[in-house]
Amino acid sequence: MTDTATTTTTSLNKFEKFKAEKDGLAVKGEIEKFAALGWEAMDETDRDHRLKWVGVFFRPVTPGKFMMRMRLPNGILTSSQMRALAGVVQRYGDDGNADITTRQNIQLRGIRIEDLPDIFNRFHAVGLTSVQSGMDNIRNITGDPVAGLDADELYDTREVVQQIQDMLTNKGEGNPEFSNLPRKFNIAIAGGRDNSVHAEINDLAFVPAFEEGTGEESSQSPIFGFNVLVGGFFSAKRCEAAIPLNAWVSPEDVVAVCRAVLEVYRDHGLRANRQKSRLMWLIDEWGLEKFRQEVENRLGKSLLPAAPKDEIDWEKRDHIGVYKQKQPGLNYVGLHIPVGRLYAEDMFEIARLAEVYGSGEIRFTVEQNIIIPNIPDSRLATFLTEPLLERFSIDPGLLTRSLVSCTGSQFCNFALIETKNRALGIIKALEAELILTANVRIHWTGCPNSCGQPQVADIGLMGTKTRKNGKAVEGVDIYMGGKVGKDAHLGACVIKGIPCEDLQPILQNLLIEHFGAKPKQEALVTHWSVDHN
Repeated sequence: MTDTATTTTTSLNKFEKFKAEKDGLAVKGEIEKFAALGWEAMDETDRDHRLKWVGVFFRPVTPGKFMMRMRLPNGILTSSQMRALAGVVQRYGDDGNADITTRQNIQLRGIRIEDLPDIFNRFHAVGLTSVQSGMDNIRNITGDPVAGLDADELYDTREVVQQIQDMLTNKGEGNPEFSNLPRKFNIAIAGGRDNSVHAEINDLAFVPAFEEGTGEESSQSPIFGFNVLVGGFFSAKRCEAAIPLNAWVSPEDVVAVCRAVLEVYRDHGLRANRQKSRLMWLIDEWGLEKFRQEVENRLGKSLLPAAPKDEIDWEKRDHIGVYKQKQPGLNYVGLHIPVGRLYAEDMFEIARLAEVYGSGEIRFTVEQNIIIPNIPDSRLATFLTEPLLERFSIDPGLLTRSLVSCTGSQFCNFALIETKNRALGIIKALEAELILTANVRIHWTGCPNSCGQPQVADIGLMGTKTRKNGKAVEGVDIYMGGKVGKDAHLGACVIKGIPCEDLQPILQNLLIEHFGAKPKQEALVTHWSVDHN
């Protein structure tokens, strides 16, 4: 008997009640009915919540036009899959676009409920799935964006990430074993030395580490595997970096450990208060040792202690530009996609470029950009003359290059401010005014749910409502000090309630004082000093 099974129905919050009444995956068999009914005639719980179990999200700010979130393990898709996504987006006119997410994934906008049967058929034909991509499910599983390409990688994450997805989703068909977690759950696997997956902000993460041989094996070479981190998350209530589980696992055990951790969380995670139901809250209540013991019980064997050090010893790479692959004569090219926003014509063109110049493969990064791999030396120069690269640059400005933004209020009802267009406008103005000598990572998020991850940025901007001249206006809280790559840690809020219309000069001063920027024209600049040590 699990902890959750002993909870009385009367003590359940509204989310647990509707999950107890009908599993979210049940709507998978009702798509035709929903399409015939139309969105206004649907049961509200099915429309607003259970549809998320098949990756379809009702958005009150665009009533009748839904968002779809895919599952793209390790952020990899084929040109035929990209064309299928583009075909869906193309149908919806001005509202049809797609956003690359900070989990190497893609979200489609403007979807009509009437078209869901056809859309799902199109996805099935090319091996795409959106199942279990929302609500209390495991989100897209991230892996190294240059897995299998990077000569310096320690482990190719592609196969194990796919194995985890297949286990959790029953190969994309839906798996009721893992469709009722206490809350959402993020998994990441790092295969390189630079923490391209931002391991520390995941509920469960695996980072490369070598275990020294013991006993008779002590003379052998160190054995490759992963140290395990648990409990990282962002929410409106609390933000925490993942902590070491004091466990080292071989690559062969990664899938089993994922299952064990998720079974413990599913059966014992806190469900009364949704603001206190992420994995870290359970670890807080139990203590790390009890949690580790429960994972071992599910695993059926003891976990080895963590290796003394992991192999995350490089600064974070963004993979924008041209790079040699481990395969002789081949290159991968990282294209900067401004704030991750794509339209149908962009997607069709990216698919064409991947086929004409590469192997038809396309990859997404957690910085909302695209990698096209397997471009031969003989085709590289011609590829770099393609008109699309004028907009999706391989050498963007130093602020533009590292800009990340969530969806914002244009399409998301949680967002308190508009983000993407504002972010692009302010960055363009700052680059026109300043001389910069290094990348500065600026992240925008529209609300405290932190989809734009301001806590990992050099400068993070979180949407809020503030007041100016007695009126409520859109504003931001400013975070500083976040670090990714080696010695990763979260930043902290340093300034609260800045009206967005006043933000540009404040950012300019922060860039001058803390990041070595210099004004292109010497002008009187308001002094705004921040101590973020």
